[in-house]
Amino acid sequence: MTRTAPTAAPGTAVDSDTAVDSGTTVGSGTTAGPGAVPGDGPDAAVWDVGVCRDGEAFGRLARDWTGLYRRCATATPFQAHPWLHSWWVSYGTPGRLRVVLVRRDGRLVAAAPLRLERGPLPVLTPLGGAITDFSDVLVDDAHADEAVPVLAEALRRLARTAVIDLREVRAEAAAQRVYACWRGPRRRLPDSVCMELPALSIDGLVGRLPSSRAQRARSKLRKLDRLGIETHVVPPAEVPQALRRLLDLHQRQWADRGVTPEHLRPRFAEHLQRAVRPMVESGDAMVTEFRMAGDLVAADLTLMSPLLSGGYLYGADPVLRAGKVDVATLLLRNGARESSAGGRTTLSLLRGREPYKSHWRPEPVVNQRLLLARRRTVAPLLLLAGCAAGRRWAADRLRDRAWVRRLRS
Repeated sequence: MTRTAPTAAPGTAVDSDTAVDSGTTVGSGTTAGPGAVPGDGPDAAVWDVGVCRDGEAFGRLARDWTGLYRRCATATPFQAHPWLHSWWVSYGTPGRLRVVLVRRDGRLVAAAPLRLERGPLPVLTPLGGAITDFSDVLVDDAHADEAVPVLAEALRRLARTAVIDLREVRAEAAAQRVYACWRGPRRRLPDSVCMELPALSIDGLVGRLPSSRAQRARSKLRKLDRLGIETHVVPPAEVPQALRRLLDLHQRQWADRGVTPEHLRPRFAEHLQRAVRPMVESGDAMVTEFRMAGDLVAADLTLMSPLLSGGYLYGADPVLRAGKVDVATLLLRNGARESSAGGRTTLSLLRGREPYKSHWRPEPVVNQRLLLARRRTVAPLLLLAGCAAGRRWAADRLRDRAWVRRLRS
């Protein structure tokens, strides 16, 4: 058994490209760190630190991972094991998996799901990629003070020649604690803007609006009631067929307005098929269908955690738009009902400042990008930070339409 003190002591994790013969093996493709030292006293906790590099071994971590996920209050649905493992199966590159695991007395108390991206600037990035709205590490709330420094040291040793690039990190995420105790160069940058509402009933959300806007919202709700649109929460056994119907509606809805290309690719559909059913079974997702006069007119996939719920993907028959039915109000009423009943604090509209979201006066919340490095990789970190700042400057300038007009003239 490999033992370490519950501090950020050297030798608690595997370097990124080093095979380790000593230490505890935790399933195929997972090894504990070398050079570990015993804790102080006979009652000291036993700490095991390892890096899982094998996709099948990561799949077998489902039970332990889910237990840790439930004990991390700031986790979002995108840190659930079905979502991350399914993403790796659809999008991962063999040999690039780097999942850091920290165990205390045999129990998983911290984890960082990463992959290695090789290139001129090697980086370690979270599993989930562009189709994931929030990334984070997981830390057991009951052992956070001890586990965070151990996880940070494990990540520091893993990033021997690479920069750790954590995108789309929420302000309250566990990764912020790793950033706070990082020993080495680091940078915090703004990332995507998310729109958030309090987890109130639809009446409560309408009550937050100015009187004229509230009147229009109530009118839209009355129209939905007159149409007699029925709501059906899909049970787990019916989720695969419901997802196929949702993706079909999604494609039809955006056919003449530019659908996100990734949403039409087989790998995205396969990812949802693998991930969503177990998440529905565990209460981390909900698929809802809406029918009018017996015909399916809309479908919605909502992802949920104890902290928040968010509408991830929806599809609507063009007949609703032709009939001037406000689909956003239909979906928001359903999401508000689930959020307020589930005791959550946040109804997230996820990333993006789409105009339909602003009608409900959500609060813009900026995700953060955390860059972590060692001294030997400070130059790549600064280059990544500079490129990110340049892209944001260019995007801000392009939003200034007067400036664009001057450039064109």
